[in-house]
Amino acid sequence: MKIRLIVFGETNVKPVAELIADYSNRIKHYYSFEIVTLKATNAEEEGELLLKKMSATELLILLDEKGKEFNSIDFASQLNKLMLQGSKQINFVIGGAYGFSQKSYERANAKIALSKMTMPHQLVRAVFVEQLYRACTILKNEKYHH
Repeated sequence: MKIRLIVFGETNVKPVAELIADYSNRIKHYYSFEIVTLKATNAEEEGELLLKKMSATELLILLDEKGKEFNSIDFASQLNKLMLQGSKQINFVIGGAYGFSQKSYERANAKIALSKMTMPHQLVRAVFVEQLYRACTILKNEKYHH
């Protein structure tokens, strides 16, 4: 199983970038994981780039404030369910400042909210990779999650 996090724009805050790199490396002990950075100037362009980046059989999960909220254990369970669906790749996407295009919403298999609060996109990246790592350890019954 391959997991990909797609983001728009670079992470330019050094401590946040270091945190993201640390958790990304940890995730790689469990699954093939990569972060793909795309550049676009608006939601429509982001949507076009995003949809070109994946095949029809790949899962697309939007990280969106209108999505379903999970606690960490339920997120791990949801991740496990997604993996059992048979897709070879799960794409989690953090949109840009203007949200997602209508085409992205139409293509999405699911929407997940990390919080109803508005957060800087760079911080969302760090929170998400930590939660993904936490889900990995939960699924393997390891000690990280308490």
